[in-house]
Amino acid sequence: MADWTPLRNALASVEDRVTYTWAELEEMIGGLPRSAYVYDAFWRGDRSRWRGFTAVDVKFHESVTFVRRVSGAAGIVVLVGCVKTKLDRSAPAQDLYTSPLFLKQRAYAESTGAPWFVLSAEHGLVRPETVLEPYERRLSAQPRDYRRAWGIRVVGQLTETIGPLDGKVVHLHAGSAYTDAIRDLLRSEGAEVEEPLRGLSLGKRLSWYRDGAPPAAPSSPASVDAPEVPELVERLCAPGSAVTPAEFQATGGAGLRTPGLYSWWVDRDGACELAAGLRHPVEPGLIYAGQAGATRPRSGRRSRNTLWGRIRSMHLGRRHEFSTFRRSLGSVLASAWDEPDIDEERLSAWMHRHLRLIAVPVDDADALGDLEAAVLAALDPPLNLSKMPRNPVRDRLTTLRRPHGRNSS
Repeated sequence: MADWTPLRNALASVEDRVTYTWAELEEMIGGLPRSAYVYDAFWRGDRSRWRGFTAVDVKFHESVTFVRRVSGAAGIVVLVGCVKTKLDRSAPAQDLYTSPLFLKQRAYAESTGAPWFVLSAEHGLVRPETVLEPYERRLSAQPRDYRRAWGIRVVGQLTETIGPLDGKVVHLHAGSAYTDAIRDLLRSEGAEVEEPLRGLSLGKRLSWYRDGAPPAAPSSPASVDAPEVPELVERLCAPGSAVTPAEFQATGGAGLRTPGLYSWWVDRDGACELAAGLRHPVEPGLIYAGQAGATRPRSGRRSRNTLWGRIRSMHLGRRHEFSTFRRSLGSVLASAWDEPDIDEERLSAWMHRHLRLIAVPVDDADALGDLEAAVLAALDPPLNLSKMPRNPVRDRLTTLRRPHGRNSS
């Protein structure tokens, strides 16, 4: 087992920074652990190994540079990327952005005690308390010249705000469009750049903030980011993309035999019947969302489920015991129709007549569980119970479901 005490003792006499070769580190601690050879997250993680220092410029199998950390405004600054999901009114930048990812980024930035700023695609560098109007610009959608000029602008604004960047440690918590535009510019000004989330999918980013430590994931260029939550929400909320159950079945599963997210929509007449059963208003539109195929969180086992299998066999099947959504619909409609049991054939006919659905493939099964939670928080579908806060509609739905057996899906 590696002994990090010699490294800590050696660093104690270092005033600013020091670079050790891979061989020197191996000899000093008695052999580096396996994860140190393949995971960038290892060097961004447990800093108790090199207490008081940050590992930067990690060159696998070659060398690692350690820089002494300086607390507060004198040494560290945190930059947080903006997101698409915003309030529909003006607000301080720290409150304007409302996605689950931004909320976690903000909480992390505030917990460091260091000064932090928002990277706005529209305004450049923004203080958290600066009031902004909602805007639609996304940096990733801008041409290269805009992104280049934006990066120069941001680094200039940062220098004007906190002074010379030489010796500062800049933590970047943003998407690649933002970090790519400023990374080299920051380094050219003498700043050390830390990107603890670089190469991680969105789901693993959310886990990083939730767990307080980076997950073990390679920082390989082949690691592809999962779609951002705002993009998924936008796709799940595009009525023009919704298809009838019959149209879905007619695809034969083409492009749908994959993990992903889905949303269910109800028309006006169907909403009226649901409202009668729930005894609460139900608006026509999106009523339920979910996922198919996410890696099981406890066991880490891959699910064999797919969008095609979940929707065709479970939701549109003829047994409510195998579908949370089907059981909820059947329970509400049984109440509306004043029937003691769920009529499977009548329920199926009702679904074909009144519902539409949108299926969005997501390749990253490991991220899918966290993505679903973030999407549900943004959409707040009335018929979702799991991962959702209680309210009168969900309390009523829970009561209606009880007589109709335990769901097994």
